[in-house]
Amino acid sequence: QVQLVESGGGLVQPGGSLTLSCKASGNVGFRFTNYLMSWYRQAPGKERELVAEISRDASSAEYITDSVKGRFTASRDNARNTMDLQMRDLKPEDTGVYYCNAKVFRAQYWGQGTQVTVSS
Repeated sequence: QVQLVESGGGLVQPGGSLTLSCKASGNVGFRFTNYLMSWYRQAPGKERELVAEISRDASSAEYITDSVKGRFTASRDNARNTMDLQMRDLKPEDTGVYYCNAKVFRAQYWGQGTQVTVSS
């Protein structure tokens, strides 16, 4: 079992910045590097979408959602079992609940989500 806790959400004006964090923990034998880590988001009235995936060794990140490319930076710290999402030049359409996700083989785990609201 894996526990994921997101933090860092809030209300920000358009053009502003936020950094989200996800802290992972697990039972005895938990190894963070076994997990493919991802950020998802869900806007009001829309389906949850994959925003970015980070490789297990933290060497690369893939941004799935075109609208965030060049504005969002995903990273992970395998020594601290954490993953971050740095967001800049935020737009109202970035509003939503942001979720941390961990996958290994056929299992996946979700955090509770953190709300990001971009509004003036």
